[in-house]
Amino acid sequence: MAKVLCVLYDDPVDGYPTTYARDDLPTVERYGDGQSLPTPTAIDFVPGTMLGSVSGELGLRKYLESNGHTLVVTSDKDGPDSVFERELADADVVISQPFWPAYLTADRIAKAPNLKLALTAGIGSDHVDLQAAMDSGVTVAEVTYCNSISVAEHVVMMILGLVRNYLPSHEWVTKGGWNIADCVARSYDVEGMHVGTVAAGRIGLAVLRRLKPFGMHLHYTDRHRLPESVEEELGLIWHPSPEDMYPNCDVVTLNCPLHPETEHMVNEETLKLFKRGAYLVNTARGKLCDRDAIVRALEDGRLAGYAGDVWFPQPAPEDHPWRSMPNHGMTPHISGTSLSAQTRYAAGTREILECFFEGRPIRDEYLIVDSGALAGVGAHSYSAGNATDGSEEAAKFKQR
Repeated sequence: MAKVLCVLYDDPVDGYPTTYARDDLPTVERYGDGQSLPTPTAIDFVPGTMLGSVSGELGLRKYLESNGHTLVVTSDKDGPDSVFERELADADVVISQPFWPAYLTADRIAKAPNLKLALTAGIGSDHVDLQAAMDSGVTVAEVTYCNSISVAEHVVMMILGLVRNYLPSHEWVTKGGWNIADCVARSYDVEGMHVGTVAAGRIGLAVLRRLKPFGMHLHYTDRHRLPESVEEELGLIWHPSPEDMYPNCDVVTLNCPLHPETEHMVNEETLKLFKRGAYLVNTARGKLCDRDAIVRALEDGRLAGYAGDVWFPQPAPEDHPWRSMPNHGMTPHISGTSLSAQTRYAAGTREILECFFEGRPIRDEYLIVDSGALAGVGAHSYSAGNATDGSEEAAKFKQR
């Protein structure tokens, strides 16, 4: 029987919810490209409840323990004395999330001789050293598409929030003010603006589709060019590289995976290509951007605003400069873990576990690394190598 080590974020500060704002979830039949939603044989949770925190346990305990497996769930993931570090030594399966990642570095993989499966409850497996996983024969899988639309909605919200100066305006209300001039001094319309996405996969394309009705000019760059019919349908302008696209855009949104080729792709030099006063939205991965270069670009006006819910490392230390830089709209990594998304990524996690334990193939859509090589969607989206360097800084985070 297997030991499953699951790392999830902490419960709400007031305790695990006993009631919820809504009684049900809308029904989603299929994803936008026709891919089916997760298909586990059963689920042991109520859709729309909090599954991504420690007490939610992704709804897995009954299933795993009834089949003789051991489940360990923790949020204590960083540092040599963490629960994760102690329990990893004999774990067969590690489940983690992009929102509260248990960084599986090469050193940690080397300390886990039983490890066979690294499973991401969500999308994005960059918290795993993919090269080390390939070298060690560890399978890496994620629940592709489970929260892509959740993230796309978040991107649109952040673009509107930045351009319309929503957050500072809301703060004037909470402070009792009626400071219209202060609110509108940085407020513009998105209509007529040029917006570009770096990568037009499931998330990037969904963002473009949702921005089309706003009357924006739509740009994209991707190493896999979209079909001509899609470009014509949305009036898309394709660019062969991000560097070619940046000067044309009032808004840039990053929607590509993190791997060695994309690490720090937005940096001091590439920011010089941006229009002065452009807005940058990043819900992909924090390490796509040079941390300090973003701060300087906001301080000197190169960027009019930066919003995102991804940081590096995660959780971000309390002194991370993105917490205090000007004209930002940062949130903790929440875009892909709405209660709606949690239902899908919990079900997908169970589907992958069922396949793994029963010796059935894991869907190609879910595979990142298999049999010592990039596989499935991983072969399409990632490159070999490691993007976890520096993740030990997460141990500096102290919850209040």
